[in-house]
Amino acid sequence: MSPGVIALLVVVPVALVIGLVWQARQGKVRSSGGEEIVTDHFPDGLKQQLADAPDPDAQVTLLQLSTTFCQPCRHTRILLADFAGKNDHVRHVEVDLTDHPEWSTPLRVHTTPTTLVLDRDGRELFRVGGVPRPQALAEAIEPHVS
Repeated sequence: MSPGVIALLVVVPVALVIGLVWQARQGKVRSSGGEEIVTDHFPDGLKQQLADAPDPDAQVTLLQLSTTFCQPCRHTRILLADFAGKNDHVRHVEVDLTDHPEWSTPLRVHTTPTTLVLDRDGRELFRVGGVPRPQALAEAIEPHVS
């Protein structure tokens, strides 16, 4: 066999496995410790955006981190806004990291959309990378709202 065929036989299955693993992780709820008040470490501009967002007394905040030309971010915006609109104790805040790329490091965000789910004290309850799965999101938030 030629080296090109051997390379093809190796690269295609590896790429397929990587793609399947990446796809399986998208939209899944990933638990956080929930012990540290993460909003204390947020940049000042982000703290102000959270303070200015509607319903600062909501029990849960869905902090969506997006970028301007991200198609999944648009879908996530619609999904989370609808979700928050149907739940009295939940608010949705979207932050465009295009304008503030330096915020991605302290927020530990490596891909958009990423949604941080915060309690009213500013603790990260969990996060979702990619477009959230509505049922999984509802089930994960349920214990945190009265």
